[in-house]
Amino acid sequence: MTNTRAMLADIWNALRGPERLAAHVVEQGQGALPSAFAVSDFAAATSGAAALALAEFIEARSGNLPECQVDRRLACMWFAKSIRPIGWSLKDPWDPIAGNYAARDGWIRLHTNAPHHRAAALSVLGVAADRDAVTQAVSRWYAQALEDAVVGAKGCAGVMRSLDEWRAHPQGVTLASEPLVAWRETGARKLRNFGRPGRPLAGLRVLDLTRVLAGPVGTRFLAGYGADVLRIDPPFWDEPAVLAEVTPGKTRARLDLREEKDRAIFARLLGEADVFVHGYRSDALERIGFGADARAKLAPGLIDVALDAYGWTGPWAHRRGFDTVVQMSTGLAEREMRLRHSDKPEQLPVQALDYGTGHIVAAAVLRALTEQARDGQGRAARLSLARSAAFLAAYESTDDAPLADEQADDLADATEATYWGPARRLKPPVRVETCDMHWERSAGLLGDGAPAFSTD
Repeated sequence: MTNTRAMLADIWNALRGPERLAAHVVEQGQGALPSAFAVSDFAAATSGAAALALAEFIEARSGNLPECQVDRRLACMWFAKSIRPIGWSLKDPWDPIAGNYAARDGWIRLHTNAPHHRAAALSVLGVAADRDAVTQAVSRWYAQALEDAVVGAKGCAGVMRSLDEWRAHPQGVTLASEPLVAWRETGARKLRNFGRPGRPLAGLRVLDLTRVLAGPVGTRFLAGYGADVLRIDPPFWDEPAVLAEVTPGKTRARLDLREEKDRAIFARLLGEADVFVHGYRSDALERIGFGADARAKLAPGLIDVALDAYGWTGPWAHRRGFDTVVQMSTGLAEREMRLRHSDKPEQLPVQALDYGTGHIVAAAVLRALTEQARDGQGRAARLSLARSAAFLAAYESTDDAPLADEQADDLADATEATYWGPARRLKPPVRVETCDMHWERSAGLLGDGAPAFSTD
């Protein structure tokens, strides 16, 4: 027996979906990733929730509810990576300095993939970018003092805590009162006409202000069913290791929101968008003049879905974080360490917080679209990696059977012509009757397009 049905029902309830649909998704496949937690069920449930929200949207438009399936084995595989290069290789996703380090009294994770985060950590430690030097420097620090210092220097780090320690932590206590998805209305707006047979989201304008990894996963799902996703990045940003994974189907452009000309373009795009998905820290858009009140004036009734690392209230509401760091903070890594009888922190077998939250983001967009079509009200939804971690932590694994190895027929027939070369992608983990997941635009570099929606 799996936890998928119970998980999906809880997620669907958090999405305010109608109870009559909660059991509509059919789960296929078997096996599980090795974990203390129900990671495989979470993969199936979150993927299934996105598919169910799409099916509900189609029903609202057509009057017919399509069949909806999720393959748990493929869902788990997509939570690792979906693309298989032909004649080229994916880049290493980790900076050489990133990882877990032993401090004087415990473990800490340094996240240094972004150059400015690496610089912050090295400046605190007072060493060059050499892993041995970093290891020696960290060993002289108390873990909490080092976390405080790195975060204070605008870097990203997380001390390893147990589940109980996190639940007693001020942020853990605050987070327990936040829902998995927090909702509010954003005003009245008539939903534009979009969609066509087989591509239910064709012409839907999605302004994407997200980075690795959860937000781009959510907007990738929307693009897979035809949405016109416009991803905006600042001039300095890059994430080369995941671009082949998360950029298919999207227009990719750059704007510097510190410059008046680019701010004007972004303001216009907000007004043209049907959906805005953003993954900045909770105060970031406020500080540059595009906070909730400003967005309400520029785009009343906008569907506005946001995610951050540690939640939207409490002392860590503005803290930087990524999946692997949040795993350390919230007790997941410590629990995995004990399960495996290891002497060091152990991560989940996949970055489940990112991928799972990303699929709930997509489901939230689709649920908001369905409700807006019925009552003309836009909606905002808020999610966080740490709240997803708390959700996952409540479900321990009940399936010891391993997943079957990847087979040739797990791959889709089509070959993708990515920027880097040809590739095959796994078959979609979900199936919604009457429409197929695919992307018209291949994966490619950030900033290779114009800051404009492709639909009139």
